[in-house]
Amino acid sequence: MTDATAATDDGHGDGVTVDYYISLNSPWTYLGAQRFLDLANTYGAKIKTKPARFADVFSATGGLPLGKRSAQRQAYRMMELRRWRRRLDTQIVLEPEHFPSDETAGVRLVIAAEVAGLDSARLSLEIGRELWERDHAIAEAAALRTACARAEIDYDALQGGAPEDGDLDDIWEQNTEEAISAGVFGAPSYVFPDGEIMWGQDRLGFVEEKLKALAA
Repeated sequence: MTDATAATDDGHGDGVTVDYYISLNSPWTYLGAQRFLDLANTYGAKIKTKPARFADVFSATGGLPLGKRSAQRQAYRMMELRRWRRRLDTQIVLEPEHFPSDETAGVRLVIAAEVAGLDSARLSLEIGRELWERDHAIAEAAALRTACARAEIDYDALQGGAPEDGDLDDIWEQNTEEAISAGVFGAPSYVFPDGEIMWGQDRLGFVEEKLKALAA
């Protein structure tokens, strides 16, 4: 579990834990990642990073993968990406060459970091940066090594101490089942202990309201 507070001895160490359901292939996950980490840090929250198989989530909840959505929905998605790129003043690539990227290796790395008690949320952000700003294939070890370095995680030590791939995949599947059971249907989703879900980086204002109320 990632403790997103800058320090844990300031009275916030026992802050609320938010389940953070993500897809590394989601631009919306990436667009919201830094702001969510900042909010968790500000309000003393903890983040439990839970990559999920969103193809399975969509199948269970009535969603469609991007390639199967109507032309109108795909066009609107691109309009929204342009708007949010401008609003957030980010360098996000609208149509990266390596999208969708095989996220298996990246997800396993994020889960391994979560298991090890490292900053898995920050690592997921930096892997997202590799895809959505640097336009690198996140299936490649070089991109993941760079992401680890930016997240201040030792790539070789993490890989060497990680559970077996099958065990990591079991956690990935468990995250997916938990997402569906919790009512999650899209990424990113922020799920609070009382079961309230906030879906999408454009709901971070509501996330902040709740974190502020819980910290009061």
